[in-house]
Amino acid sequence: MTETKDARFADRLAAALDRSGSPVCVGLDPVLERLPDAVRTEHTDPARAIEAFCRGVIDAVADHVGVVKPQSACFERFGSAGVRALEATCAHARSRGLVVILDAKRGDIGVSAQHYAAAATGMGADAITVNAYLGPLTIEPYLDAGLGVFVLVRTSNPDSDAVQSVPLAGAEGDDSAARTVAEMMATHVHTLGLARLGDVGRSDVGAVVGATKAADGKRLRERMPDQVFLIPGYGAQGGSAEDVRAMLRPGRAAAGACGVVVNASRSVLYPATETAQPSDWHHAVAAAARAFATDVGSILKTSKTPS
Repeated sequence: MTETKDARFADRLAAALDRSGSPVCVGLDPVLERLPDAVRTEHTDPARAIEAFCRGVIDAVADHVGVVKPQSACFERFGSAGVRALEATCAHARSRGLVVILDAKRGDIGVSAQHYAAAATGMGADAITVNAYLGPLTIEPYLDAGLGVFVLVRTSNPDSDAVQSVPLAGAEGDDSAARTVAEMMATHVHTLGLARLGDVGRSDVGAVVGATKAADGKRLRERMPDQVFLIPGYGAQGGSAEDVRAMLRPGRAAAGACGVVVNASRSVLYPATETAQPSDWHHAVAAAARAFATDVGSILKTSKTPS
């Protein structure tokens, strides 16, 4: 598939995943206290330190992944300097040919959402995570701004069950009816996404579905056949590549067509490197990213989904 500047987000995402060969994403969640000593020694200013670290991570992983996901909160905590570091991080990722998903979990209506959307596009993001609890139309301003969106549907944190797994009244006996809050949100996501399909057949409206909630994955895939699932929870949170299998689009074995983007953050950013020297942290991150991409890519080759 030929990628153009004006292509829909779904098409640009598919092209980036096909180039990398594996449907994976590295989350850029810089925590100052966990940065390599070499970075903190060279950059005593916190914002400069996290920017330098993220630049190094991007360079280390660019040959193995097609997508990065900066966590806005990790930058915003350092004020205006942190925001500048986030802008620089997004710009560097784009310069390396990576798709940028801004993990900001915005959720507001009307003009406020328009402001958030303008900020994300100005930041250099290709897509953004959105909380649609205020209603499906809270998503529209981001799409109108040209962004892809990933709507929170079934998140990876353990206490999400208290809200997302709550059963809905009136669903008994109707197999098509949403049975939980998460399934209701999935139906809204699918409906809104129908008008935003790219040439590849996926929608600019995607869904966040945690790898740690694999038991719900198959039902959510049935409700959202055209959506790309952004899947957190791999690695440090306990999710595995095998947990992702039920969320794949049936019969699609290519990275750009399988309908998932699996995210790893801590397991790639801060790999266990007992024998590595402080100056070797780039190599350790690159090795972790390569292993991550290989692990997730393996389920595409062994998937038993029907064609």
